Parts: sequence; structure tokens; C-alpha cells
Amino acid sequence: MTIKRAILIAAGRGKRLGAHTEEIPKCMVEVGAQPILGWVWKALASVGVDELVVIRGYRGDVLENFVRALVPKVTFVDNPEWQTNNVLLSMGCARKYFDQPTYVTYSDIIFTPKVARAAADSTAELGLVIDRDFRSIYEGRTEHPLEEGEVSDLMPDGTVARVGKRALPPSEAVGEYIGLARLGARGVATVANTLDQLTMKFAGREHEPFQRALTYRNAYQTDLWQALIDDGIKIDPILIDGQWREIDTGQDLDRARELVESASKDWS
Repeated sequence: MTIKRAILIAAGRGKRLGAHTEEIPKCMVEVGAQPILGWVWKALASVGVDELVVIRGYRGDVLENFVRALVPKVTFVDNPEWQTNNVLLSMGCARKYFDQPTYVTYSDIIFTPKVARAAADSTAELGLVIDRDFRSIYEGRTEHPLEEGEVSDLMPDGTVARVGKRALPPSEAVGEYIGLARLGARGVATVANTLDQLTMKFAGREHEPFQRALTYRNAYQTDLWQALIDDGIKIDPILIDGQWREIDTGQDLDRARELVESASKDWS
């Protein structure tokens, strides 16, 4: 089954990139020949994605003009509270689009078409792309230490056991979740139902904790994945070895440029 849709979480500003995001959202920062989102779209399009749902916030007007020129079929969803909530609630803004198989991706990562192909070739109903070679990426990455990574380990049956920032000591991790998830028909229904349940549960109580987040309002996407696992729902790893970069700091930006230069033939 070819998944045709991808949901891109792109509401945040990315303050740690400083002047790079003064006028544009993080996903529009240029990495080599094109912006971050340009690389992401090329990778997704290479495995048959033809529709993008973009969750926008900071400088959403600028983002819209850029994406419409890049993607033939695009829908925008606004997160009007992007300054005060976090990834999970931002993802929830696109709840109505969790109605068919989809990829869900962060907007501050770059991954090669090989990584997209690994996700496309997987049969996982709920699959997280996890990099086994993550430690090498953190060598010399002083502005974003390994302790901030969304690391993961596996159950004896090979499914995901723990995932997220501070979910486990990095020394025990099998890999790092890169921010790209694959949701098949059953998987996307599970996520949609869980988002609905959480919305009802935390209505008027967003200040209460959820998983490792101090408040539900500031929860990460990985808190959702962990909640599903804790409820007995199996999440499969889609294991890769490198071929991606997170872009959170100026140092990361330099490293991302090195990736796109070294893997340029993969995008052509």
C-alpha cells in the first residue's frame, strides 16, 4: 500500500537558530540548494506522497506562499496557540486529517529518500523511524547534547519499549526516533481515537501532567507514542542507520549541509 499523505508539524519558530528564523519559519531555512522543507518534500514525493497537510503557526503567511509553489496538493491547518503549546497539541490541530494512512513528520529534520523508502517499505501499522547510528551524529554536537535526543529501546519481541527525551539513559538506547512516523489504516485510527480521548480527558486540565511532560499542554509527540505503548498497543521500529539530521542550532545547520552534499545523488 502506497501512503499518499504526509502531515507536517511546522508551527514553531526555532529560536535557537537565531537570525535564520527572524522572518521565516524554521522549515524554510536554507540547507544547501534549498530549504529544509524542500528536501523533506523531495524525499516523501520519491515514495509516492502527493498530498501535504501543514500545521502552521509562526509566519504561517510566508510558509503558505512557499509551500503552494512547491507542493501540488496542500492543506494548511492553523495552530493559533503555537507560542504556548507544544508538539502534541500542535499535531492535534490536524485531527480531522488522521482519517487515512499517513506519514507524520517533524519539520526541522532532513532525511534522504533512502530513509523515506525504509518507511514506505515497512508493513508497520504504527511505525517509528529509529536511527541505530545516532551516537555518531552527536559526536562534536556540543550545542545539542545526546541527553536531549528522543532515544528509544526495544522490547524482547522487537517492538518499541520506551521512546522520548529522558525516557531512558542514552547508554541503554538502541536508537533515536528521528521524528518520522508511519501510520497505516489501523494505526491512524488508533492515533485519531487516542487524540479524541486525550482532548476530552484534558479539557480544562491542560496544566496537569501527561507521561513525562510536566503539563499536557507542553507534551511532546513521543508522550503520545509512550502512552499507546503503556496501553498495550504495539509500535514497530523502522530501523535505519544515519542518513538524516535534526536542525535545531547553527551547528546542526552546518552538519545538515554536509549531509545533503554527501548524499546529493540520492535526491536527484
